[in-house]
Amino acid sequence: MTFIITSSVFEKGAAIPAKYTCQGDDVSPPFSWEGIPDGTQSLALIIHDPDVPSPDNPTRIWVHWVLYNLPPDTTALVEHTNTADLPPGTREGMNDWNRTGYGGPCPPMGRHRYFHKLYALDTVLDDLHEPTRKQLETAMQGHIIAEAELIGTYQK
Repeated sequence: MTFIITSSVFEKGAAIPAKYTCQGDDVSPPFSWEGIPDGTQSLALIIHDPDVPSPDNPTRIWVHWVLYNLPPDTTALVEHTNTADLPPGTREGMNDWNRTGYGGPCPPMGRHRYFHKLYALDTVLDDLHEPTRKQLETAMQGHIIAEAELIGTYQK
């Protein structure tokens, strides 16, 4: 079975509903996944926008959510997941608003792409103390068994 991540509120390549953005309730959309590879000890989720400030002239990546050490038997995150809703053992990293938790799309101009990347890891990572995306990616090096990706778009 192929390792995939999906959402019941938007399809691959489609627009993310405003409810999940700064122009709506700014809550996380629901996600589910399947095909977790054998040997997976934990999962990590990173949501980022590589089109900042403009898709025509991107200069940085904006990070919206960082989660790691999700148990491998986890197959979904519900809409409006917050710290209390996370599966036991899950750790949070810092987004680019300098806080943990989900921050929805809020592009300053143009239609941006939002990458929802789920990683299957062959280890449970040490406590990284609210890592940034880059710190988590460094810690995951050599431990990624598989990656699943869902891209959504949004424009104000």
